[in-house]
Amino acid sequence: MTTLRKNLLRLGVTMAAVVGLSLGANTAFATPAGPGVTGKIISQTTIGGTDYILRQITIPAGQSTGWHYHDGTLYGFVQHGTLSHFDSDCQADGVYKAGQSLTEPSGADHVHIGRNLGRTDVVLDVLYVLPHGAPLSEDAPNPGCDFQ
Repeated sequence: MTTLRKNLLRLGVTMAAVVGLSLGANTAFATPAGPGVTGKIISQTTIGGTDYILRQITIPAGQSTGWHYHDGTLYGFVQHGTLSHFDSDCQADGVYKAGQSLTEPSGADHVHIGRNLGRTDVVLDVLYVLPHGAPLSEDAPNPGCDFQ
């Protein structure tokens, strides 16, 4: 199978998760992330004024994404591990295990952090739906939580 076909298949699987997920469900990546947190762009395209970026994010055990928000909606799928997601009230607003999907709404009023509280890497496939040219995430200060 060609690389393009693999990427299109992966995008299709992610989009299928998005459709199922749009009926309910909430994570991502900020610049001041913990050591070893990585992100790799798998595919991207722009249609009209919207960027669609498929990215794989790895969060090592004990690390986090850092506090951030997004200028567009994100749709994620947990490939491996368990992601703990916290909102700006310092409350867990979701725990997502391998095979589960999540949605993150857009805007500075949706500051959050993704944490790996487990012993193995968390691997996420994330579809970013952003205004053309917007950054993947916007850093935000810790809202007063006793964790980072």
